[in-house]
Amino acid sequence: MSLRLFRSLSVQLMHKRFYKKQPVRVRFAPSPTGQLHLGGLRTALYNYLFARKNDGTFILRIEDTDQSRLQVGAMEKLQEDLLWAGIIPDEGPIAGGPSAPYVQSKRLNLYQEQVEKLLENGSAYYCFCSERRLEMMRKEAIKAGEVPKYDNRCRHLEKDVINTKISRQEPRCIRFKLPDKSTTFHDMVYGDLTINQTEGDPVIIKTDGFPTYHFANVVDDHFMEISHILRGVEWQTSTGKHLQIYNAFGWTPPQFGHLPLILNADGTKLSKRQGDITVDAFRKDGIFPLALLNYITYAGGGFQREEGFQSVCHTYADLIHQFDVERINTSSSKLHHDKLLEFNKLELSNLLDDTDNLGFLVHKMQKMILQTFPDRRNDGSLQMDEHHMITILQWARNRITKLNDLVSTDLAFLWVNPSLSIDDPGTIGSLQTLCTELENWDGNNFKKHQLNDYLRKFATDNGVKFSTLMKSLRTALSGLEHGPGVAEMMEILGKEETLQRLKQCNIQ
Repeated sequence: MSLRLFRSLSVQLMHKRFYKKQPVRVRFAPSPTGQLHLGGLRTALYNYLFARKNDGTFILRIEDTDQSRLQVGAMEKLQEDLLWAGIIPDEGPIAGGPSAPYVQSKRLNLYQEQVEKLLENGSAYYCFCSERRLEMMRKEAIKAGEVPKYDNRCRHLEKDVINTKISRQEPRCIRFKLPDKSTTFHDMVYGDLTINQTEGDPVIIKTDGFPTYHFANVVDDHFMEISHILRGVEWQTSTGKHLQIYNAFGWTPPQFGHLPLILNADGTKLSKRQGDITVDAFRKDGIFPLALLNYITYAGGGFQREEGFQSVCHTYADLIHQFDVERINTSSSKLHHDKLLEFNKLELSNLLDDTDNLGFLVHKMQKMILQTFPDRRNDGSLQMDEHHMITILQWARNRITKLNDLVSTDLAFLWVNPSLSIDDPGTIGSLQTLCTELENWDGNNFKKHQLNDYLRKFATDNGVKFSTLMKSLRTALSGLEHGPGVAEMMEILGKEETLQRLKQCNIQ
């Protein structure tokens, strides 16, 4: 764990100590039906920032009422991704809290208790329509060019008919009596909105006894005392329905705000089928957590754009301080991959500027090297001492965008000592002379341009063809046919490592 993330966790623990006193309570409520992607991460981040900005509480709630779509291990992976990103819930399945449990499938008794209240006050009713009848209605509506919706048939059943069907244990669900009127509310992002109800009465308890998203969502938000809801704009049209359910219970609803779509660079919508938009994919690709969060905030708005804002990879504290719901864009925003790489490069530089992070980076690089060169683990050819790695990282800070770049094929020589032998007597003699002369070089001036000029002069002075000398040096230093220029390679390795590799080629 990097020092920057550790410090963020420490700050969050301080917040958590006092969070019960705070009125602002927000939640991130994903379904464990797949991996966390950029859209979900943006929703989690903005709720987290809003809670921290207002000294409030950030809650993680798992909405797993659609049992048919659940993926094994998805809930655990989701929580792992949030932890990696530094978005730490104050309450949730792991942290616990006063509103536990935080997994909906463990709250079924609560939903049953609450739906009974709606049945009693006449706001809900039992529906016995078969799936076959509902499917026929859908087909007929589509054939007529209409939007499919339930015709509210069971809303009008007599009480004795209902009791008879229940006594026969006929399959049934529970529907909410949706008022035939529009609903107006204030959206924290989009302003005053009016939602017209165009659907039939929605199911709130399914035939399997599980609540639908709409019902469980309202019940949980009420009992978890959620004060503000920030969620994707795709839920905006459902807000009217949710408000009607709040009204049927006589509950005060939270404030709602909806986040605009994030689009691909070509203007298409993000899709879960895009494997490269998951948090896990960015993580494996060498993207730092803060770089990814800055990437999202750059695309979505919601910040006080101070001078230089877009050219800095901001800390968690910076993002919290500058977050402002009223500045969130109402139009969709496009992602640009180049900006992500720019933020990642900035974050690498930030990490290198704090010497306390060097141990974290060295450990991360050591792990990557071992994964990249598994066949070299035990032959003693891997160069992974801390001084060498820190030297390489400092050299690379303005040359790479991801740590992964340092284990590419062209840069394998950084970590793998080729330990090759050179048999040609003429070449051996030239390299022996070269070693002797390089011993007298000032290590601080072991730079590409000076070395390139020197090697050309050395070849001329010693009657060696320049291309032959370069080929021999490349072989001795890297064992590769391609890669950076020889002079640059020598600069990267530094004086001591260059001499060591040359001396290992049986030229002494």
